[in-house]
Amino acid sequence: MFYQTLSMVGAAFLLVGFVSLQAGKMRNDGAAFNVLNFVGSGLLAWVAIHDRRAGFIILEVVWALASLPPLFRAFLGKTIEGKTL
Repeated sequence: MFYQTLSMVGAAFLLVGFVSLQAGKMRNDGAAFNVLNFVGSGLLAWVAIHDRRAGFIILEVVWALASLPPLFRAFLGKTIEGKTL
């Protein structure tokens, strides 16, 4: 029951981000969108690891990792020492 709930929360995070992006409420380089993606895919990766689902492990881990660069840019600012990240 715990992992089922965890997967539903993770899916909800991803879907809120996706629907908000499609509705023009979020930007794909914004912190909120990428936090939703990172947390949602991280939760789903945890469930996939627990269930030993290789395809979903790869999908969710790559999804989480792909959300990190724009997240760092959003939190650190667009530039460091005048250089675009």
